Amino acid sequence: MKKEKLNLRDIKPNSNKEHSHDDGHNHGGESSGFKAYTPAVISFVMLIIGIALDYFEFAFFKDWIRIVWYGIAYLPVGLPVVKEGWDSIKKGDVFTEFFLMSIATIGAFIIGEYPEGVAVMLFYAVGELFQNAAVNKAKGNIKALLDVRPKEANVFRNGTIESVAPETVEIGENIQVRVGEKIPLDGILISEKASVNTAALTGESKPDTIAKGANVFAGSINLESVIEVEVTKAFKDSSIARILDLVQNATARKSKTELFIRKFARIYTPIVVFLAIGVTLLPYFFVDDYVFRDWLYRALIFLVISCPCALVISIPLGYFGGLGAASKNGILFKGASFLDAMTKINMLVMDKTGTVTKGLFKIKTIESIGWEEKEFMNYLMAIEAQSTHPIAKAILEYKTEEIDFKATEVSEIAGKGLKGIVNGKTVLVGNKALMTAHNISVTKETETIVESIVLVAIDNAFAGSVVIADELKDDAKETIINLKNIGIENIMMLSGDKDSMTQKVASELQIKNAKGGLLPEDKLNEVERLKQNPKNKIAFIGDGINDAPVLAASDVGIAMGGLGSDVAIETADVIIQTDQPSKVVKAIKISRSTRKIVWQNIALAFGVKVIVLILGAGGLATMWEAVFADVGVALLAILNAVRLQKMNWD
Repeated sequence: MKKEKLNLRDIKPNSNKEHSHDDGHNHGGESSGFKAYTPAVISFVMLIIGIALDYFEFAFFKDWIRIVWYGIAYLPVGLPVVKEGWDSIKKGDVFTEFFLMSIATIGAFIIGEYPEGVAVMLFYAVGELFQNAAVNKAKGNIKALLDVRPKEANVFRNGTIESVAPETVEIGENIQVRVGEKIPLDGILISEKASVNTAALTGESKPDTIAKGANVFAGSINLESVIEVEVTKAFKDSSIARILDLVQNATARKSKTELFIRKFARIYTPIVVFLAIGVTLLPYFFVDDYVFRDWLYRALIFLVISCPCALVISIPLGYFGGLGAASKNGILFKGASFLDAMTKINMLVMDKTGTVTKGLFKIKTIESIGWEEKEFMNYLMAIEAQSTHPIAKAILEYKTEEIDFKATEVSEIAGKGLKGIVNGKTVLVGNKALMTAHNISVTKETETIVESIVLVAIDNAFAGSVVIADELKDDAKETIINLKNIGIENIMMLSGDKDSMTQKVASELQIKNAKGGLLPEDKLNEVERLKQNPKNKIAFIGDGINDAPVLAASDVGIAMGGLGSDVAIETADVIIQTDQPSKVVKAIKISRSTRKIVWQNIALAFGVKVIVLILGAGGLATMWEAVFADVGVALLAILNAVRLQKMNWD
């Protein structure tokens, strides 16, 4: 049995396309529906009938009739395997499981053990079907997780708007994107302006206002009005398509355990072939009543038992189970090697904005002096209505009804704020520097606030303030508690936000070690410093382009923020699709359980094989025990691996 390569191109909806194995072979094991099981069913029915005819000793069922019957029963499941073995030999790869299964079963026919020959190959075929089912389940979870691309594009053709698949839109065509829709392709904005949410690409949840001629990217969400875009890239080259491509070979990065076992099998297989030859021939020189047929039968049993099928399949299928379980929970590991790496993590370093906070500004407190709150807010909102800044948008969400006041002569004072006339009164909105420039005294309380604060003056008198704050994600506190519960005690926060704000958030989350006001290179330097201690195995969680250097430098890079930024996706080893930091705890739990199951499978495969090998060489085990030692153990390993996808990780 062989490991499947995880390839999303092979798992399109309603596709019956066969999947290719990572060694280049394919014997149709992945056909969908009953067709895949037909050969095994035919062989099974004929085998049972043949055994029944043998048992009741029907007179006609002997000699050539018996040989032909079992031969026909053998062909549906045996022929593809024999062909695989022959193809491998032609490519110079002789000692494969196909070769072992072929010579063992054909040898059984030669010495007259027809039912055993059919049974061995039948159980092998059933093992393949179970393996493919397990692999397809993991693929299905990953496919469902990643099928986030826009399903259609509204393109201008022949004077009308046609709704078509994004793949069919050509460069240079114009598309229309309605409010709330994802932009299906990369392009240039034709409309005068647009407000887009680029969280899927940058991890930055603040809406971005762009002007005519600016670049827009597939996966961004149009927020405010219907816009038109000229397509500049084909869908296969778009932002979302590149993200999908990143996972088509999720198992290409094999774990060290898996690589070792596969190398071991390459050495182990030829050794057991020569040992089997020795079991057949050497007793001639030491046993008085030597019977060639008996010792050949023992050698064939030895070959069937020694087939590394269960060993080779148990490890990759364990990792496939882990990958599938992670995908089902909104976590994408880019390879089995990162499942292994995650088990060794003992230190977690995290970004703040967009990782443990929502990255969205909201009004936290309103303090008005000498004004009713509603009237005070109407003066403020009249000015902020002229701004496109994210803080202005947060203030304008104060109420849903229209603003009662209108502002005129609004001007921006660079780096300080806005000035305008509302109801004949001069209104200043901005920071402390703006107030100082106009000789306006503010209250002492405003100077102690670490969050973003908007100060307001009306007719040169301080009128109040509004505190705007980013909110913690709903599961942020729970995440830190659970990380500590599973043994990750060393947690650090690194942020580009001002240090006072970073320390406040860290304090709320009970993170003792935090640093703010850092540039991307500062974050990188901090992680490099931590890595100088060889005992530290560091995972970094971040979002957006500025975190890419640290994601690359850490032992495991984890990208947050929906689909993360394009660069973060390229760089990270693990992607949290649902924007929930609590998924990191699940990722660690899944990786640990995966490793445990892989080692259980290795112990099971080795233990049973050693016992039955000894029994087989001593003539105490038949071909049926050999079948269990090989295919039976493989089936148990598959079922053990599938358990990962049934576990509750909460």
